[in-house]
Amino acid sequence: MIDTEDEDRTRTRSEEPADDIYAENGSVRADFLALVGAAIADRDILFLRQHVARLHESELGDLLEAIQPEQRGALVRLLGADFDLTALTEVDEAIRLEIVEQMPNAQIAAAIGELDSDDAVYILEDLDKDDREEILAQLPFTERVRLRRALDYPEQSAGRRMQTEFVAVPPFWTVGQTIDYMREEDELPESFTQIFVIDPTFKLLGIVDLDRILRTKRQVRIESIMRETNYPIPAEMDQEEAAQIFEQYDLLSAAVVDDNGRLVGVLTIDDVVDVIQEEAEEDFMRLGGVGDEELSDSLAETSRSRVPWLAVNLVTAFLAASVIGIFDATIEKIVALAVLMPIVAGMGGNAGSQTMTVTVRALATRSIDIHNAARIIRREAGVGLLNGVLFGLLIGVVAGLWFQDANIGGIIAAAMLINMIAAALAGIMIPLVLDRIGADPAVSSAVFVTAVTDVIGFFAFLGLATWWFAAV
Repeated sequence: MIDTEDEDRTRTRSEEPADDIYAENGSVRADFLALVGAAIADRDILFLRQHVARLHESELGDLLEAIQPEQRGALVRLLGADFDLTALTEVDEAIRLEIVEQMPNAQIAAAIGELDSDDAVYILEDLDKDDREEILAQLPFTERVRLRRALDYPEQSAGRRMQTEFVAVPPFWTVGQTIDYMREEDELPESFTQIFVIDPTFKLLGIVDLDRILRTKRQVRIESIMRETNYPIPAEMDQEEAAQIFEQYDLLSAAVVDDNGRLVGVLTIDDVVDVIQEEAEEDFMRLGGVGDEELSDSLAETSRSRVPWLAVNLVTAFLAASVIGIFDATIEKIVALAVLMPIVAGMGGNAGSQTMTVTVRALATRSIDIHNAARIIRREAGVGLLNGVLFGLLIGVVAGLWFQDANIGGIIAAAMLINMIAAALAGIMIPLVLDRIGADPAVSSAVFVTAVTDVIGFFAFLGLATWWFAAV
């Protein structure tokens, strides 16, 4: 017998509105999380189908990230076939793997068959090879071949991001034939804006926009209204380069071709937006020396990802400390130096970080190259000189008044000028050199720029002080 109180609670919960699951700050509402958690605990499938299964894939992804780890698998099991697997493309990799590992391969295969090929590849590429092959084996032959071909392309390439569902017609078809084909064919993409024109070998000849089709009479041949596509994207091209092409030419979609110029897929703006966001986040994380760390990573994984560059930073810190050690006798005599020297190093470090951030971003967007590098280096050196004079005079006056010693003020002003120029040059030169030798400047620039500004800052300040006070 079903408990009356449980039945009433289930009925009340099912009647709760869930039109907007977000709070004002953009996070998932706490009361909605509580309702979902209670529904999972009570196995209230009715509520979950009414208020969770209906969510947009991005909303469901946010919900999966917000609920407790032990609730995720239970939620997927309770929803069963109503769970939208596309939501897994919206969550961290660790969460995606955690959920997929709890799902039977047969359920994954059934859900994969309903997804667009780009979303299917996004989920399949993270699975173990054996599980992936087992899932692919359960798919129809044509779909299996398409997905395997996409998975054969390198990770983070346009081929991995492309959608293999597209509309392609021969050039000799008329507009009327093309329209009738699109009306009668069942397996067309859910949405598309262009029709591709191909020869019998699938070589890309051109494209026709849908609005052109609608404005043209039925008897007109496709070849007379098609236009050449000047921006076909090679399947092997890095996804970030493909995104830059979209940005440069304001594309909504672009053909993806193989080495022989044959049409193999289409890259759409929604996937490119994801690429741009991912690459921006990746660059930001790497600038902080944390790689591809995610919030869902375990304590051990998080620690392991941060250790390498912390170790490098420790070595450079000892290098800076050794510079201070050279001038320990001077510091003992003039205590003001110990008080003021962190200011020189700190200001240089901040100035170097500013220049480095701009340079790394310019390298990522290909805004800086061999033709304009010299001009930008001169500009940054000028900025360093200007800021060095400005802040050198400021800190010089403050330090002189603070310690009632004009010598101290002049020394720190000169050291500030030297270190600000060095910081500007290090901030642009180090990323350029690292990029030239094939290293990722986003990952390794920060620790080296900090080392340079610390060493030069301490050496300039303490060295000038030692020389000056010895001379006077």
